[in-house]
Amino acid sequence: MRGAGVPRHCLGWVVVPFKANAERRHHIPKQRHRATNSAAYDAALRQRGSLTVWFTDAAIVAWKAEPRTTRGGQPRYSGLAIATALTLRTVFRLALRQTEGLIGSIIALLGLDLAVPDHTTLSRRAESLDVVRPRPGSGPVHLLVDSTGLKLCGSGEWLLEKHGTKTRRDWRKLHIAVDADTGQIAAAALTTSDVDDASQVGALLDQVDGPVASFTADGVYDQDGVHGQVAARHPEAAVIVPPRSSAVPSDTAQTAPTMRDRHLQIIAERGHMAWQKASGYNWRTLVEADISRFKRVIGNGLRSRTDRRRATEVAIAVDALNRMLELGRPEYVRLA
Repeated sequence: MRGAGVPRHCLGWVVVPFKANAERRHHIPKQRHRATNSAAYDAALRQRGSLTVWFTDAAIVAWKAEPRTTRGGQPRYSGLAIATALTLRTVFRLALRQTEGLIGSIIALLGLDLAVPDHTTLSRRAESLDVVRPRPGSGPVHLLVDSTGLKLCGSGEWLLEKHGTKTRRDWRKLHIAVDADTGQIAAAALTTSDVDDASQVGALLDQVDGPVASFTADGVYDQDGVHGQVAARHPEAAVIVPPRSSAVPSDTAQTAPTMRDRHLQIIAERGHMAWQKASGYNWRTLVEADISRFKRVIGNGLRSRTDRRRATEVAIAVDALNRMLELGRPEYVRLA
């Protein structure tokens, strides 16, 4: 991997002050917060494990597929039925055969006359399933963007543990854009590990239907292409990206300064910490929290064997996490 083992500041990347001085900040006490809606949030956490939340009445009504009017065989299960089964698989971390068994037991307990999709059908339909995209908010969205790695699960890890062979494990990169106001994932894209983060900005923005008020990301996104992609789709949106340590003002900085020029001016006059507070860059920690929540709730690996099924797996996981947040989220007040 390019730059492996080399400090980020040596590669021209920006180093955020609170990370660069971490070894000298041990004497600074951590902030303490208290949840003001503990009872409601506790009830929401219990609801996440309720089967009635995931196996909805709408899925039961639309379980059977609409008759096909074109040539080919008739599908037995609607897209909503397949999405419901795959959602249960994701939430409870089941294999496909166990998912088939869970769906069958739920249908039997409810006394419904519905067919149960087998594991091969679930795997095959995941290849082309259209997952419902996140619903847009009522106003302009403040997007927080970041990426993380997801490993590919399979027999390779078992062979590595069993025989001790050293194999080169592959992984995929998950790019997400989070709504800063709601905490929900507004857009997501799955790519191979060698894809540049900044190259996926356009794909993420295309998934957001409403207006974008701001775009916030770390220094890896300090590229002309990122500013161009945001300006082309949302001309009024603010791009809050820390300039690289080697950044210089543009040629028009004195006459017609760009947004990046203004960032450089504030940093030069008041320092990085003041710029972070003034620009709202510190809100970017929310997308890091969402990445952590994704890996704690869903897992840090992908179980599907093809890229199209992996993309469906990620889309199902994003929808499940957003529905969990709709059930309830904590509200904090700072104590110290």
